[in-house]
Amino acid sequence: QVQLVESGGGLVQAGGSLRLSCAASGRTFSMYAMGWFRQAPGKEREFVATISESGGNTYYTDSVKGRFTISRDNAKNTGYLQMNRLTPEDTAVYYCAARIGGLAIATTSYDYWGQGTQVTVSS
Repeated sequence: QVQLVESGGGLVQAGGSLRLSCAASGRTFSMYAMGWFRQAPGKEREFVATISESGGNTYYTDSVKGRFTISRDNAKNTGYLQMNRLTPEDTAVYYCAARIGGLAIATTSYDYWGQGTQVTVSS
């Protein structure tokens, strides 16, 4: 199995940027597709972006297309979510997740989860 630890969250003004990291340990990171999800207070956890095992394929939810970029460095066992032009609607706890079997957008498709990192965007 793989263990995931997110970092990089914080407080930022609207229009600003943050880069989240997801450090993996355990089994070979390159075996797993990775996803980012977020959960705002009182809302269900929702899909943000996903990336294939090699990093060659990505997919985003519509609300972040053109603003967020998912990437990974398998040599460093780390995944990333670069978030630009942030808005207050992006405020949430962000989670990274991993699965074997390629891209997926459903939370139930992922087997391993990090503990989350808080992102707060002020207006």
